[in-house]
Amino acid sequence: MQQILVIAEHAHGTLKPSTGAAVGFAQKVCAETGGSFDLLVLGSDAGAVASAAAQYGATEVLMADSPALAEPLADRHAHVIAEVARSHQSTLIVATSSTFSKDIVPRVAALLDAGMVSDVIGLQVEGGELVFTRPMFAGNVIATVKLAGAIKVVIVRGAAFAAAPALESPSPLVAVAVNVAALPSLTQFIGREEKAASRPDPTEARVVVSGGRALKNAEDFERLIGGLADALGGAVGSSRALVDAGITPNSLQIGQTGKVVAPELYLAVGISGAIQHLAGMKDATVIAAINKDGDAPIFEVADYGLVADVYEAVPELIAKLKA
Repeated sequence: MQQILVIAEHAHGTLKPSTGAAVGFAQKVCAETGGSFDLLVLGSDAGAVASAAAQYGATEVLMADSPALAEPLADRHAHVIAEVARSHQSTLIVATSSTFSKDIVPRVAALLDAGMVSDVIGLQVEGGELVFTRPMFAGNVIATVKLAGAIKVVIVRGAAFAAAPALESPSPLVAVAVNVAALPSLTQFIGREEKAASRPDPTEARVVVSGGRALKNAEDFERLIGGLADALGGAVGSSRALVDAGITPNSLQIGQTGKVVAPELYLAVGISGAIQHLAGMKDATVIAAINKDGDAPIFEVADYGLVADVYEAVPELIAKLKA
């Protein structure tokens, strides 16, 4: 029987939908082994986030609310998570894969002297033990992993687990005391640089439109890929080729060394379909591709394909969608 602690992730006072995947994983563990799960919200003035988290059916939504936790300084957040895990006798700590979790959660594992596995895409129970699966080498190898020790720390890939549905009866909110004097103080928050985003994050969008080497410059990328994404109400992505060429920022890269997405529709525009890119989007429900090379590898995984010049096909598609 597992006592699970799920780490909620939020930004600008809003609970991130990716938290639902971690809850979905926790519910799967509970269904297989018994036990229950709590949700932990860390931050300052995070009452609205905690109320949103209460829809997921946790035994309790734990609120570690303090001005000292206003910014996600890894050492402070890890310290609080570890203390909560100890006080609640948690045996499994779960978070969804993101820059937030990859910065903080390994520190939690170190503080608890716990085994950890990241990018989990599957779960089985064998002889009462949890057995995890995770991809390696751009998905060419699927590793089977068992963790030793009483406490286990897991980062799940959000695309691999369906988000838990909202429930009518909210979970109770329980405040967790934060001993500010005991928090690590070797790091200090200086500032944050963010670009205002008018489009959804690719990891959370229902539709993702990605552009590849066929796009010649940033203006064409915004006009064609951005325009098509806006017409579909979706997010924008990019292949590594455009990032390396300086046409798109690294934050848009989809693939093995970028973001991993699993939208309902993934539209690859002018992308050849290298295995490194496929590793980041092959779990999409529907894959559509536009490429003038009829032998491009992307067509081997695409559900729908159009052999055409993107400079001709995309403007026509945008016009028809707007009409």
